[in-house]
Amino acid sequence: MGNKDEINVLKHGLVPEHKLVPKDEEKEILEKMDVQRENLPKIRKTDPALEQLEKVHGDINVGRIIEVRRKSRTSDSANAYRLVVKRD
Repeated sequence: MGNKDEINVLKHGLVPEHKLVPKDEEKEILEKMDVQRENLPKIRKTDPALEQLEKVHGDINVGRIIEVRRKSRTSDSANAYRLVVKRD
């Protein structure tokens, strides 16, 4: 399938968990955060974490939302959301 020497960045201890948000949950998240989709922080299609997610989910279209879950000192975890944008 892939090069055996290829590194999966999502398995690295310093890289937070990345998850593709299901389409049917996107609207609810945006409403809960009271933010417009285009105002979310961005993640490029060329981001290594996104490239690994595409190996699981197939092509992830521009405009989809990625959840980034980081460990937190003050709570169990902190979720952030990123909007997928073009490669360039």
